[in-house]
Amino acid sequence: MANDKLKPELPVFAHDGEVAFGAVREIHKDEVVVYIENTGDVRIPRSAIADVHFDKVLLQVDKLDERTQAAIQRAHASEDR
Repeated sequence: MANDKLKPELPVFAHDGEVAFGAVREIHKDEVVVYIENTGDVRIPRSAIADVHFDKVLLQVDKLDERTQAAIQRAHASEDR
């Protein structure tokens, strides 16, 4: 992973080619704080970051806890109505 490209405000995606569900807020040694739409700030372990490229962050969702996975799933729920 290209940690040197990780910076605040980058959009965060579960899969390449999908709509972003949030954005990087803070960067720490072992984790990144990500704002997830319809949830708020969530701490994501750096080990769950699959890649940082083309000014976007891709996660390995299967490495996240169930609560965070559920938050990602409902990120655009209000837009689907």
